[in-house]
Amino acid sequence: MSLAGVILSEAKDLWNFLSCWLTEDDFMLTKISKNQKRGFSHDRIRKKLQGTPERPRLNVYRSLNHIYVQVIDDLTGKTLVSASSAEGQKQEKRTGGNVAAAKAVGKVIAERAKSKGVTKVVFDRGGYIYHGRVKALADAAREAGLQF
Repeated sequence: MSLAGVILSEAKDLWNFLSCWLTEDDFMLTKISKNQKRGFSHDRIRKKLQGTPERPRLNVYRSLNHIYVQVIDDLTGKTLVSASSAEGQKQEKRTGGNVAAAKAVGKVIAERAKSKGVTKVVFDRGGYIYHGRVKALADAAREAGLQF
């Protein structure tokens, strides 16, 4: 048997061996979801910024219906203050998935942070584009007295 024949038979044996455990999905190119792309972007951002006790991190999470914000000290791993559009009475809140709700949450988080003695923060947009609700929240927090 020639060298080419030996290589071909070994390749077939390897293929038969691997095909026992592999499924059709292992061969297909799977589409990366929008949330996974956001997660990659957020990981890349988090490598570069960190919250300290003097200047904690203002983290934003945006869901379809609400927006959530936390002020986090990364050195101790503690959340100092938080706010969201999901807080409050059911009759009070209509929807939190709009710019008006984001502005209200930005104002609330700034007030709560100032009451805890935090005036300077590092803004972590969470992998989201700085536009729409995220931008409205940041602008409202700045207007209410947070510096970033």
